[in-house]
Amino acid sequence: MIELAGVPELIDPVMVAAFEGWNDAGDAASTAVAHLDREWKGEVFAALDAEDYYDFQVNRPTLWLDGGVRKITWPTTRLSVVRVGGEKPRDLVLVRGIEPSMRWRSFCNEILGFAHELGVEMVVVLGALLGDTPHTRPVPVSGVTSDPDLARAMDLEETRYEGPTGIVGILQEACAHAGVPAVSLWAAVPHYVSQPPNPKATLALLNRLEDLIGVRIPLGELPEDARAWQLGVDQLAAEDSEVAEYVQTLEEARDTAELPEASGEAIAREFERYLRRRDVGGPGQSPGGHATESGDTSYLRDTSGGRTRPPKPLRPDTGGGTASGPLRRPADQEDGDGDGTEDGDGPRDSSEE
Repeated sequence: MIELAGVPELIDPVMVAAFEGWNDAGDAASTAVAHLDREWKGEVFAALDAEDYYDFQVNRPTLWLDGGVRKITWPTTRLSVVRVGGEKPRDLVLVRGIEPSMRWRSFCNEILGFAHELGVEMVVVLGALLGDTPHTRPVPVSGVTSDPDLARAMDLEETRYEGPTGIVGILQEACAHAGVPAVSLWAAVPHYVSQPPNPKATLALLNRLEDLIGVRIPLGELPEDARAWQLGVDQLAAEDSEVAEYVQTLEEARDTAELPEASGEAIAREFERYLRRRDVGGPGQSPGGHATESGDTSYLRDTSGGRTRPPKPLRPDTGGGTASGPLRRPADQEDGDGDGTEDGDGPRDSSEE
């Protein structure tokens, strides 16, 4: 039984979900939902029973002290509600947790039960994958759906992916079978700097989500963090000639492939963002207050102190790391299969659901 007595009647609600694990390269997707929850002061109204869906030997519970009393935090998935103000208020139902270890169909049915009871109009699932993309260029974000009508209406790709999938793909298909409009947004994370955090990818997901659901998302310190992350990765790349050469190869390939993207439609989209944010302004933002996805706005957060800092330079081949993780050599030198990721890494295809 789903009890929602403490949740008020929602206005045009959209469910936004992200799950740590296989679908979350660089923690980019889960960090995006955490940002929304923090900026809009979300109130948790439900949590799934951890014992139903998680293997505690894989995702361990944690002990902590609360005023001298020992407590346990169990790995689970929590739901919260935030209200986005403005001329046209809208509510978001935020779903954040860990990819379940078992009973995926029951897990998705439970999420859909909440969506039905709350009158959710659309489900947007965020994900991140490893790819052959340079850190110096805008983060590619693919919007995909299995609904051809929704794809046409919202200018999305109709997914054609076949292969292994994660909970993002399963949840999207569950929504489709239940008649709930569902979209997946996938950010591509450079495989040679795959360790979390990857705030540049988080920022790109938030920008695309903003366009998709028509709300203005407060970015806080993300633009400032973006510059610090970019500088730190640049430093790391510069210290290894092979990595620097590889990044240059990726840049050339990306620039050649995306020449058509400098189209009137792309320019119009950026101008619309500018107009939406022109009265906001703030440090690290463009003249219209919008943090773009260009190379000079990626970021790195010092999670221990909450402040922005550039990562400490470190040679990629020393085995050490920074908050952004060590740079990795090209895949054909590292894991021998040339697929752009290490064995066991997350999804590689931007059309994965």
